[in-house]
Amino acid sequence: MPSDMVRVIYRKYDGSAHRDYPARRLAEDDLGIWLGVPAGTESVYHGRPSVEKIPFVLLVPHHAWWTGMFNPPPRTSEVYCDIATPARWESDELVHLIDLDLDVVRRRTTGLVELLDEDEFAEHRVRYGYPDDVVAEAEAAAQRLFGALGDGTEPFATSYRKWLALVV
Repeated sequence: MPSDMVRVIYRKYDGSAHRDYPARRLAEDDLGIWLGVPAGTESVYHGRPSVEKIPFVLLVPHHAWWTGMFNPPPRTSEVYCDIATPARWESDELVHLIDLDLDVVRRRTTGLVELLDEDEFAEHRVRYGYPDDVVAEAEAAAQRLFGALGDGTEPFATSYRKWLALVV
């Protein structure tokens, strides 16, 4: 039986710390593993201690080049997807991801979908030497997500709300 708690570790491509936090395993379905992070969760962001002020649900998909963070108000992003390498599960209790800079976000009030951090992606592509296949996968994932967040494709329409209700 899988552990109830999962440590989520994001690193940058050079191995430097990005995000690190505990999350509660909520469910697993055909989309991936749903993890809940309540407000007050102690975390590490860019190597510095932090506390999550707003709860969220993280979807770690099976074999995809992204993760999806689903947020309640007052966070301005309803959905925030990090483009990342496919999850590497070290155990039921520990998942590793490499953040590849690009983010696809849907704004809560307007529904506007945005692609963020293209400049950071371009800079890190050179600095860290992203291989061509990694660049292609990251760009393709961002393009697919840009469409999916805008057209009502699940899990970005409503299905995440049942999991988010468990942590707010």
